[in-house]
Amino acid sequence: KYQPINLDKIQNLAENNMFKKELNIDQMVELHLINKNDLVKILGRGKLTIPIKITAHKFSTSAKSAIEAAGGKAITL
Repeated sequence: KYQPINLDKIQNLAENNMFKKELNIDQMVELHLINKNDLVKILGRGKLTIPIKITAHKFSTSAKSAIEAAGGKAITL
């Protein structure tokens, strides 16, 4: 089962300088978004305006499109 994380949550964390330009699994654990062995799926709710390189196990089509439209990258593990 995948642990969902929406773009609005990522945008909020980025605006509050909780990470810089890149968000990976280890950082998600440190930020208490997920537990260490969770599988992560990035979902497209919300708006992303900051270019971020996001690494996760899965991306919804809308999330991947929004990440790339903002100038970021969606890296699938």
